[in-house]
Amino acid sequence: MKILYYDCFSGISGDMNLGAMLDLGVSSDTLISGLEKLNLQGWKLDITRDQRHGITGTMVTVIIEGITGQELEHEHQDGNINHSGHRHLDEIAKIITGSSLPSEVTSLSMKIFTLIAEAEAAIHGKPVQEIQFHEVGAIDSIIDIVGAAICFNELRVEKVYVSDIELGSGMVRCEHGLLPVPAPATACLINGFPVHTGGVDFEATTPTGAAILAAVAEPVPAALKYVIKTTGYGIGKKNNPARPNILRVYLAETAENIMTGHQAFIAECNVDDMNPELSEYISSRLFSAGAGDVWFTPVIMKKGRPAMTISVICEEHQISAVREILFSESTTIGLRIYPFMKETLHREFEEIDTRFGKAVIKKSFFNGRLVSVKPEADRCAGIAAETGIPMKQVMQEITALALKEYDITR
Repeated sequence: MKILYYDCFSGISGDMNLGAMLDLGVSSDTLISGLEKLNLQGWKLDITRDQRHGITGTMVTVIIEGITGQELEHEHQDGNINHSGHRHLDEIAKIITGSSLPSEVTSLSMKIFTLIAEAEAAIHGKPVQEIQFHEVGAIDSIIDIVGAAICFNELRVEKVYVSDIELGSGMVRCEHGLLPVPAPATACLINGFPVHTGGVDFEATTPTGAAILAAVAEPVPAALKYVIKTTGYGIGKKNNPARPNILRVYLAETAENIMTGHQAFIAECNVDDMNPELSEYISSRLFSAGAGDVWFTPVIMKKGRPAMTISVICEEHQISAVREILFSESTTIGLRIYPFMKETLHREFEEIDTRFGKAVIKKSFFNGRLVSVKPEADRCAGIAAETGIPMKQVMQEITALALKEYDITR
C-alpha cells in the first residue's frame, strides 16, 4: 500500500507542505500549471533550495502582487488584517469549482477550506456563510490549499498518516489581540490528533497546516511498518536554534502481509423515548460530521420497553462532533465509546461507457488485487428514473459489463 507519512516534529504550515511535496518529487511545472487553472491573478511562487541545521530541502513562498514579504509574514500571523477586501467561502468555492482542475482536486480543496470555515464559525459563534477570508490571506490560502490538493492528486497515495504534531509555544497575534499558541482555529482543527507543545518558541502549526492534516490524515497506528521510498523536506521561514524548522514527509509502502487496518471508534447509545421520525435527520447529521457508518438496531430494554440502539463508526478526531450530535439531537443521556480495529479495502472510482451513458464503478482492491466491482447506486437510480427500466435490472446489466471490462469473476 502506497502511503504518505507526515513527521511533524516542527509543525506544519501550508507553504512547508508545498515545499515537502515538491521535495518528494512532484513537478513544480505540474503544481504551477494546475494553480494557473484557477484564473486567479496577482500571485507567483518563489521556489528555492534552503537549509535548516544542515538539512537541505525546498522552500516555497507565495508572493502576492503589491505586498511585501514583511506584510505577508504579518498576514500569516493575523488572517484578519484590514487590506483591500475579503472573500466569503461561497466566493472561494466559485473560484475553485469554476476552474478546469480535476474534480478530485476541487473536492479536496473545498473540503480543506470548509474545515477552516467551520472551525472559525464555531469559535466566533457565526454561521459558516458569514466567515470572511481577507483578500491577501485568501489568495495565499487558495494557493496553499489548492496546491496541496494538486500534489495529493499527483502522488496517488492510498493512506496518509501523521506523527504527533508539534504546535509550538508563545503567543500569536490575531484579530482580537494576542492569543496563546495554538491559535483557536488550529486547536479546533487538530482535535483528536496527538500533539505536543514547547518544542519551538513560535506558532509551529498554522490553521492551514492543521486543516490539511484534518482533511487527509489519521494518526499513525503504533504497529504500522513501512518501507521508505522517498523523503521530502519542506523548509519553514523561521530559523529556530532549538530544532530545524522543517516538515519531513515520507513517501512509503507497506508490505502486503502488514495489516492495513487502523484503530477507529464506535459510539453508541440506547434510546427508548425518542420519536423514530428523528432517526433520518440524526443519521444525516452524523454522516455530515464524517461518520463512516450509522445504523439503528431495535432492542428491548428493562420493563419490556421497545427501544433502539444508535451506533456510529467514526475516527478519533470526529468523536467530539459525534458526541455533540447524539447528546443534542437524540434523547439519550449516556454514550458508550470504544476503540476497534477497522479493516477496509482500497477503493477507486472510475467511469465506464454503457448503453445508458456514463456510469460510475467502484473498484475494491485487496493487496493490490482487484476483488470486486460495483456500480454506484445513485447513478443507477437516475438511469432507472430516466428510462423506466427497473433499477435492479440496470444494476445487473452494468455489473455484468464491469465484470467483463475488468476481467474479474464473482
